[in-house]
Amino acid sequence: MKSKNISLLILLFGWLGQAQQITCSPKDRPLFDTKMHALATIEASNLGDTISLVGQSFLGTPYVEKTLEVGDTETLVVNFSGLDCTTFVENVLAFTALLKKQQNDFQDFASELETIRYRNGEMKGYPSRLHYFTEWIRNNEKKGLVKDITKDLGGIELEKPINFMGTHRDLYPFLASDANFQAMQQVESQLAKETLCYLPQNQIADKEHLIQSGDIIALATSIKGLDVTHTGIAIHRPDGRLHLLHASSKNGEVEISELPLADYLKNIKSNIGIIVARPTLLPL
Repeated sequence: MKSKNISLLILLFGWLGQAQQITCSPKDRPLFDTKMHALATIEASNLGDTISLVGQSFLGTPYVEKTLEVGDTETLVVNFSGLDCTTFVENVLAFTALLKKQQNDFQDFASELETIRYRNGEMKGYPSRLHYFTEWIRNNEKKGLVKDITKDLGGIELEKPINFMGTHRDLYPFLASDANFQAMQQVESQLAKETLCYLPQNQIADKEHLIQSGDIIALATSIKGLDVTHTGIAIHRPDGRLHLLHASSKNGEVEISELPLADYLKNIKSNIGIIVARPTLLPL
């Protein structure tokens, strides 16, 4: 029985790239070409609207958690048929980068994804993945790919230890490795030196006109040890309000929130506000 399970895993995730350690299922590889063909028709006047349209091309894609926790070692997982909130954002940015550069090759996409997903753009094992979204924003800001505009919106600073992975080791299969666990503790010790800047929930409605479609929205949380619980893409709707385009675990697919973002967040008990990053996709 055990050997059959392993074979199934290899079948589903067995396509390996040569330049990078890429894990991609046989059904997902052709989806890249289909997606690029569909995106070729996108016409937008600015980067934010392009990101919004690329994001909307994923509407209805199933929400699947832990899509990156594959195999025994870290590989660059490419999955278009199932997304969680973070991989949704990463895929949207990677596809948008290809459009911006007028590229359409799968290997170019994989390189963009690696740059976005990993610390300093290099996959060097599990700890090199940007697990905490505040570090994801900071590191991608250093790469010139996004700009954190939370403070400009009136965000306030919060000193908070970010150590959820280190204090909940059993929730993360890759942390069974002592080497991975110790490396993540070192990452958390560096994060402890940073402050968290967020726009309080009760200020979002008044500031939403300053947030553009295509901006990345991260939901700051009061949960001990965590910085962010969810992320998505800002989108202005015909009702004149700001909504969230995201991979929803509640409804099981990529969707646009029915409620405006400010009202949507009121239903999340642990939410304290948002962090906003504006994509630039201008690598330094």
